[in-house]
Amino acid sequence: MGVAVLAAGLAAPVAAATDCPTALICAANPRGIVDSLQAQGFKAVLGKSDNTGNPKITSSASGYAYTIFFYGCDKGANCTSLGFSVNFEDDGANSLALANEWNKDKRFSAMSFDESDKSLMLTYDVTTIGGLTQVNFADVVDWWQTMLGQARTFFDAHPAPKR
Repeated sequence: MGVAVLAAGLAAPVAAATDCPTALICAANPRGIVDSLQAQGFKAVLGKSDNTGNPKITSSASGYAYTIFFYGCDKGANCTSLGFSVNFEDDGANSLALANEWNKDKRFSAMSFDESDKSLMLTYDVTTIGGLTQVNFADVVDWWQTMLGQARTFFDAHPAPKR
């Protein structure tokens, strides 16, 4: 009986995780994220991911178009986290070694290499369970913009071979 009580007590916070308190930013409220991005001066277009049906937002910063994907969703709703993502097509310099060089010094972002098309992907994941204040979310977006700027500098220092 003690186990059942403990299990029931643990289930409550998970169910409450998708509740988004008023004035906070949560993945469970995609429109609120769009509104916040627009208030910060960014374009933000809400759509749906082709393969999951989950919400997604397209935007741009630091000269790069990027997508914010929604994760931890239940049938496209009540999402719990965000994944900022930008892809870099093959330019002749992309490699696993290049992605690893980026990753060794970065705290918040991760770069991966896709062997099949030689593209790189830069990602930044954020949980929003319990909600982020407008200030917290503006800081999240600022970090992403900073990482995109660092990516530009990184790629300038590792140019593709001349063709």
